[in-house]
Amino acid sequence: MNRTPTLDDFMLAGIALASGLLAAFLLRILLRWLGKHADRTRWSGDDVMVDALRSVLPWSAVIGSAAVAGAVLPLTHTVQHQVNQTLKVLIILAVTVAAARVIAGLVRAVTNSRSGVAGSATIFVNITRILVLAIGFLVMLQTLGISIAPMLTALGVGGLAVALALQDTLANLFAGIHILASKTVQPGDYIKLSSGEEGYVEDINWRQTTVRALSNNLVVIPNGQLAKTNMTNFMRPEQELTILVQVGVGYDSDLEHVEEVTMEVIAEVMTGITGALPEHEPAIRFHTFGDSRIGFTVILGVGEFSDQFRIKHEFIKRLHKRYRAEGIRIPAPTRTVALHQGALPQGLVPQGAVGIPQQRIPEDEPGEVPSTRLD
Repeated sequence: MNRTPTLDDFMLAGIALASGLLAAFLLRILLRWLGKHADRTRWSGDDVMVDALRSVLPWSAVIGSAAVAGAVLPLTHTVQHQVNQTLKVLIILAVTVAAARVIAGLVRAVTNSRSGVAGSATIFVNITRILVLAIGFLVMLQTLGISIAPMLTALGVGGLAVALALQDTLANLFAGIHILASKTVQPGDYIKLSSGEEGYVEDINWRQTTVRALSNNLVVIPNGQLAKTNMTNFMRPEQELTILVQVGVGYDSDLEHVEEVTMEVIAEVMTGITGALPEHEPAIRFHTFGDSRIGFTVILGVGEFSDQFRIKHEFIKRLHKRYRAEGIRIPAPTRTVALHQGALPQGLVPQGAVGIPQQRIPEDEPGEVPSTRLD
């Protein structure tokens, strides 16, 4: 059109824009109401979708009203084409951003539900977001009339050079994907590496795995190194585990009485301490005639790895108190060394005698040197 815009044209365009703004306002109110209802549900996916629609629908209403206003005004063909192209790009951008939020949010919800902890495997979230944004960018270029075939060809040729330059980065990326896909390690697991690092897995991203030690410090491990090292996962195949507590009593103890008293203490600890497993059947196994004691192992069940410290703490305290009340003796390690005067040159104790101070034996005291007990 080449005619001059009239007052009626501007009024119609203004009405279209006002309608779009009013529709955007009403949509925000509606989506806010839907968001409150979504918060009450147990599934987190509806929260993600409502949050994404809250950003795309109002803008879509405003862009649609701008397109109607542009169609009402008597613009030239060139200007009308530019306006339409701009509005299309804005619509594609809004839809792409909303789709990236929805899909990335759903992936995060799935990873969180599978790991059962607050941490998330951001490697899948980031890859999903990048793929959706890349597809939206290509669609935007195609809409503007820019051929994407040469770009894809250039990316294919340049991708080889990038892959060679980023070997370590790509190795960590694919190692992280392999770790999560094989489910050998998930966020929330307690792991211990052969190199000594241990703790709870906080996150697995595109380059590294973050582990929080019991000291609350963060240990950063490259994914490639984590995939190569020997590792113990204390949460797989199940979170519950058994712990072993070593105990010893004197040779003069009644082992039947020791076993009975120990089982009573175990029952008290298992039912009264958080993290213990009352349904787990404990066991006592005598196994060693030691130098000064009879050793046995107490087998207990705990809910997860960090619970064992609290369980051992309470069990040892209560067992020691109960043994003292019952008269059950826990002997200290001892060793008896007998020395004969005839084997001592020049009346001296041998230099290699451990724990015995060097002293001169009087020559006028024949006979055997009294035994020395080392505590």
